Amino acid sequence: MSGDDEPAYRPLGKARSDTAPVGAPLAPKRLALVTGGHRRLGGIIAAALAKAGHSLAIHGSHDTRLDSHLALTFEEEGTEWDGFVVDFADPEGAEELVAKVAERFGRPPDILINSAALFGQDRLDTVTADDLMTHYAVNCAAPTLLTKAFATVPAGVGDRCIVNILDQRIDHPHADQLAYTLSKLALAGLTRTSAGSLAPKVRVNAVAPGLTIATPDYDEAQMERLAEMMPLARLPQAEQIAQAVLYLVEATAVTGQTLYVDGGAHLKSYDRDFMHLCR
Repeated sequence: MSGDDEPAYRPLGKARSDTAPVGAPLAPKRLALVTGGHRRLGGIIAAALAKAGHSLAIHGSHDTRLDSHLALTFEEEGTEWDGFVVDFADPEGAEELVAKVAERFGRPPDILINSAALFGQDRLDTVTADDLMTHYAVNCAAPTLLTKAFATVPAGVGDRCIVNILDQRIDHPHADQLAYTLSKLALAGLTRTSAGSLAPKVRVNAVAPGLTIATPDYDEAQMERLAEMMPLARLPQAEQIAQAVLYLVEATAVTGQTLYVDGGAHLKSYDRDFMHLCR
């Protein structure tokens, strides 16, 4: 704080007045850094964290323009937040992000959600070295360096945790989107490895979603048929994935776990990616 008691950062949203000490075991107002947190699934996770009373550092690769539902949530909740633009195609920038957040907010993040991801179309006969390296940079190298920075930044004694967003396909990989799949398998390995090496100071878990937010590649009838293919005969809702993230954020006795929120899809093997099925 400066001499005139102005904060060392400029929150874009209004801060609540019920801030608890950061050193509390589960302070009601912790600071969460959500990569890719301005839109789609990352935005829904960020909204759930805001509703739970957390402050938000929102990362975007090229901008941090909020999805409309997220902007409305921040306004309704009076969420203290700010945005940070870092292109993870150069993963070295990821390692600096935690320090930038700590400088802006005057304290390091208590929660790290590795949600940002690159998703491309390639198979073994078409994948290139650039495909492999770019997907690995964004989907695994950047989360690894963020984990390193998060774990080493000076912080209080309160609960600190990381949640990585994986993909249900890691249990039964298929040949589609090869570079993406390999990078998510590597991120699953990081989850297990870092959970062991960072305990007891930092908990590390993951959520593995199934098909959730449809892209223009899908039509409504196809989505209905795909839902029927799931063991639970339904597809997960994005809000259910966000609730799984919230559980892991608050589950102080849990580390090294992956929660599948996928309608049971990880129990089965599919020949192709969902976008190619039930057309």
